Amino acid sequence: MKRDCPICRKPTDSEADADFPFCSERCRVQDLGNWSSEKYRVSEPAFDEEALEALDPDRSPTQDQLRKFDERKN
Repeated sequence: MKRDCPICRKPTDSEADADFPFCSERCRVQDLGNWSSEKYRVSEPAFDEEALEALDPDRSPTQDQLRKFDERKN
């Protein structure tokens, strides 16, 4: 698979580059640093809670469970 390095945009190849999708260890470490310094952020939830409830309604909390949770918070 061929892609451009997400840091420096140099062409990379999954068969030739051990640090794929990065072109080098330097770019891989720079990307990790960007995540750890919160330069990158996930701006939306990774999943839709309503969609999960629709798939498995037994996993969603009951009204009684929600009421008990609210009582404990107060």
